[in-house]
Amino acid sequence: MRFETKAIHAGRSIDSATSSVTMPIYPSTTFERAEDGSYPNEFEYSRDNNPNRRALEDSLTSLEDGYDSVTFASGMAAITSLIEALPAEQPRRMIMPQDMYNGIRSLLSKTDIGSNFDIEIVDMTDLHAVEKAVKNKPTGLVWMETPSNPLLQVTDIEAVTKIAQQAGAYTVVDNTFATPVLQRPLTFGVDFAIHSLTKYIGGHSDVMIGTAIARSDSPMLANLRAWQHSKGAVPSPFDCWLALRGVQTLAPRMKDHCANATAIADFLNEHPNVEVVHYPGLADHPGHHIAAQQMDSYGGMLSFQVKGGQREAMDVAAKVRLLIRATSLGGTHSLIEHRASLEGSETKTPANLLRVSIGLEHVDDLKEDLMQALEQ
Repeated sequence: MRFETKAIHAGRSIDSATSSVTMPIYPSTTFERAEDGSYPNEFEYSRDNNPNRRALEDSLTSLEDGYDSVTFASGMAAITSLIEALPAEQPRRMIMPQDMYNGIRSLLSKTDIGSNFDIEIVDMTDLHAVEKAVKNKPTGLVWMETPSNPLLQVTDIEAVTKIAQQAGAYTVVDNTFATPVLQRPLTFGVDFAIHSLTKYIGGHSDVMIGTAIARSDSPMLANLRAWQHSKGAVPSPFDCWLALRGVQTLAPRMKDHCANATAIADFLNEHPNVEVVHYPGLADHPGHHIAAQQMDSYGGMLSFQVKGGQREAMDVAAKVRLLIRATSLGGTHSLIEHRASLEGSETKTPANLLRVSIGLEHVDDLKEDLMQALEQ
């Protein structure tokens, strides 16, 4: 099946009890055993497994061309569990990207993960730096985020994966910005793709959920399943149902997100009060050539730097009327955010940068709103 068809059908079937086309929600926490003590439908206790979670995981596995997927109560729960699932025989050392989601920076600096692992942060767009870091010490895990948050940097997935594999390290790509509509890291040999399903896959800013999708069976995948079951950070049946609902419209939504973002990026790139636009669809973006090779389109996320400093950027965010000043991304509404002020004193984000999640409004309305906000 082609992607659009898999998004509608993978993981789903007609309900045998009612012939319902839409999958019911199964809120039950426990399931009846047969007289011989077995579980004829394989469901025992909802923390261990649930029909809605099973359907979502089967769907996501199919969309990413993977072997299996494991869902969690949030994207950060999926990220944390995947890091902790690194097998004991692997070196406790991770290579992390220089530009990455601030939630991961907080995870590394404010929890025991930062002290339990030797962490080296490198520019993932510099293959020589990646190779040097991997060869410097035995490495267990190489983490990629592409396009990255918030600078939309592009990592050569296949090249970095080959470097990591030669060193015996597992590889992970945070594929949240791209979604499997635009990019499927597992087809480049990556071991795991991570998603905050809260974002584009859920698609409506109304569900908190995350997943890790495996390319093949492995000790790390076995650990991840054990972490899900024993540590209990599982999504509710309703959350799984909402995410699966979002999957069905993911492909057509992403087409509109991408088309709108491309038009807005072109508009901002020509505006006299904009210093630089970070969007891999622009021909002058440093990662455009690689993005064109590994992505089917360039996504709905962009960031831009306003001429001036933090005050000028905050003024633009304050003046928008249609775009919403809010965190997160990937929903139907367009969102704009001054990331540096959110991230605090240790931020690596430029003070004049605004991150924008381009939604599904008419693109001309978005342009007009940004035009009036950029007036000085």
